[in-house]
Amino acid sequence: MSDTPHQRAEALLTAYGLSFPGTTSGPGWAFTRALYVNRKMFAVFGDKAQPLDALTLIVKLPISAEMAAGLPFVREAKGWYKQHDWVTADFGPEDDILAELETLKAWLRQSYVAIAPKKLSKLIEEAP
Repeated sequence: MSDTPHQRAEALLTAYGLSFPGTTSGPGWAFTRALYVNRKMFAVFGDKAQPLDALTLIVKLPISAEMAAGLPFVREAKGWYKQHDWVTADFGPEDDILAELETLKAWLRQSYVAIAPKKLSKLIEEAP
């Protein structure tokens, strides 16, 4: 059985996130998976009872949260999430998540830089 595009996208994004200095992966909240830098979460994958052909991604976007809010796959942020520039992207079975892969990678990078200690975030900001 082959993976769904959503599973492939998560695997690619996870591998990309793990290429950042000091990054680890592990469980997030209850039923989610997460990427961490210095034990601080910078990306969360999944949602409760999410089918294999769907994916939710939560990242911190201090630079582009406002712009991202206008995208069709971004859920409106409220409360603490909005106040702290966290963005939730929801991709369902009909969405072409692989077409958005470069955007999602850029978001992972931005979230990492926002959460990582300055010493580590400088390493990635200076990288091409």
